[in-house]
Amino acid sequence: MVEVLCHSSIRIEEGNVIYIDPFKINKDYHDADYIFFTHSHYDHFSPEDIGKVKKENTIFVVTQDLKEKAETLFGKENIFIVKPGENYQIQGLEVETTYAYNENKAFHPKQNEWVGYIINANGKKYYIAGDTDNIEEIQNIECDVALIPIGGTYTMDYQEAAQLANHIKATTIIPTHYGSIVGNKEDAIKFKALIEEKEVKIFI
Repeated sequence: MVEVLCHSSIRIEEGNVIYIDPFKINKDYHDADYIFFTHSHYDHFSPEDIGKVKKENTIFVVTQDLKEKAETLFGKENIFIVKPGENYQIQGLEVETTYAYNENKAFHPKQNEWVGYIINANGKKYYIAGDTDNIEEIQNIECDVALIPIGGTYTMDYQEAAQLANHIKATTIIPTHYGSIVGNKEDAIKFKALIEEKEVKIFI
């Protein structure tokens, strides 16, 4: 089961409970086995919201620029540092990191080594794109579920996101990064209309 809680805040329950970039969490869950962070912006790394989902022995997966902050907040024992374009085994969970950056805007520079993730949970591959444009490195991703930003301004817009979605081999596609800071439901509706493969499930 996958749920977009708000913006780019994602909860996956598939054997383990996995959160990605918890933000604007509206209740105390305290059930996270893993929390993944794509980068350090406030709407992706929010200590207040992390506090609502973490529990004892939660594993935190962070980019290099978040290492010091994460260790200060959560201790060093359960912190895993990642960079793009690598494969990891994180406490039994298979994880591949993908590139996530802007090409023609300055919000998410490639040199920051921020990431997206392909998380293999219970045999199902979830691709979480992170804050990215439709870059060359992510054109041929294969996954079961793809979560792709559509809001524009800081990431690809709905048209660019649809172009990516039409390349990715996924059976389910879920747009993210809209409805809170940028983008709106109309963008999601337009995105869905541009998906060429009609058998793909689109949840907006």
